[in-house]
Amino acid sequence: MSDLKIFDEPLLEFRYGQKLYDPHDGLVLFGPYSADMPYHPKNIIYGVVGTKDGIASFEEWSKAINKPIYSDIENPLLWPMFPGFKTVFDSDWPEKPTLIHEIDRDKILYASRNADPNKRTSTIVEEYLNGIALTKKRDETFHVIICIVPDEVWKNCRPKSPVSDSWGEHISSRTRKIRMNQTSLFNQWSIDQYRFSVDFRRQIKARSMEYGIPIQIIRESTINPNLPLERGKTGKTPLSDRAWNLSTTLYYKAGGKPWKLATAREGVCYIGISFKRTDIKKGSTTACCAAQMFLNTGEGVVFLGDEGPWYSEDKKEFQLSKDAASRLLKGILKTYNELEGKKLTEIFIHSRSYINQDQFEGYLEACPNGVKLVGVRVRLNSITKLFRKGEYPVIRGTYLEINEKSAYLWATGFKPRLQTYDGWEVPVPLKIDIQYGEASIEQVSKDILSLTKLNYNACRFADSQPVTIGFSDSVGEILVSNPTVKDNNPSFKFYI
Repeated sequence: MSDLKIFDEPLLEFRYGQKLYDPHDGLVLFGPYSADMPYHPKNIIYGVVGTKDGIASFEEWSKAINKPIYSDIENPLLWPMFPGFKTVFDSDWPEKPTLIHEIDRDKILYASRNADPNKRTSTIVEEYLNGIALTKKRDETFHVIICIVPDEVWKNCRPKSPVSDSWGEHISSRTRKIRMNQTSLFNQWSIDQYRFSVDFRRQIKARSMEYGIPIQIIRESTINPNLPLERGKTGKTPLSDRAWNLSTTLYYKAGGKPWKLATAREGVCYIGISFKRTDIKKGSTTACCAAQMFLNTGEGVVFLGDEGPWYSEDKKEFQLSKDAASRLLKGILKTYNELEGKKLTEIFIHSRSYINQDQFEGYLEACPNGVKLVGVRVRLNSITKLFRKGEYPVIRGTYLEINEKSAYLWATGFKPRLQTYDGWEVPVPLKIDIQYGEASIEQVSKDILSLTKLNYNACRFADSQPVTIGFSDSVGEILVSNPTVKDNNPSFKFYI
């Protein structure tokens, strides 16, 4: 076992080719990477769908983000002030949306208490889709549609949400399966309602893809300027931080690139493999797979793979057959060639599950001639802990090599740039194993550390996992939980 190392913090590239560690710094000092690119959105055209109160709150929010928002928190490095949308992105954010569609608040709150989770979620999603569909009747080309959701709707329309004051019919899982394949004689239900996810976010993300416009879901409490700071709870951060996060993802969904990895190597791509069980009854092995490819430009491509007996009850892991693995990689490479077409030199496959020999041979079969292929298992290891003297935990980027194929990497920990540790628990490392192919374990680990900085869904210094692994569950669930949706868009911005 080698000695500990601490990797240098990966650099991000911004406008004018300038490179810095923190996305806040780079955006303020230089602007987004794509500011001078032809695809840079100079004026963002957006629509808002929500209740009367939600729409009014977002209009106030739009006014707020066009001005500086100061942070009253003690650590300005962790919670920096937001200078204003135009200042940060060199792009205009209109205070008034191009499209407004108002939803009856009482109607969707009442629907959110339906005892049947399929009915309550589908009914509310339909209300929002009615608003999104109006974009087809307009001449403008919309960049993004914003869906403002009451917190009660968000809370009630999630898997296994407890609804205390529910009304309507409580149905069993057996009845639900029957209704997935049987029409109602008196139109009491729709088959489609039972073929969609009961999770509001997953269902609307999947069903809205047919309109070709990415959506941003925002809870009403998130844009409430009076929301108190309560770290550790989703959305409850300073107003300036919420402005940074929402503005970054909206700029990205509008077609801009906030930053790209300065450390990424040309011609190298990283593919995350995700799985989701489609039948969770005991003894069932049925699952579906999906793949997400990420390039050094920050662009992401998504592809849905085959459903099959990929789950092992004994090992609690997923493994594809050789043919399914080959089709999965062929599919995502075909999608990549249609969208990008640049020559690849190396492909790194990241998976939480063990990659067996048959699976990797399937990937090899689909790999283009002359392209290097490496299979890497990446997973959080909650057992291994590392401590150091002093007030703070290990430094982010701490690396411990076990052998030439395995290593531990701490992607969380004390961040010198922020002069703090922004977590609550003892940091746990990523366990990285090169299972197939030839590559330097140190270089693979450095690449994975870089990929923790490629999350455009927020403006954070870094995440605890690489984007290939960190988003794999949410992407897979959107695709797999809504199997009847056929208009899946390959662009990653539709899934976050």
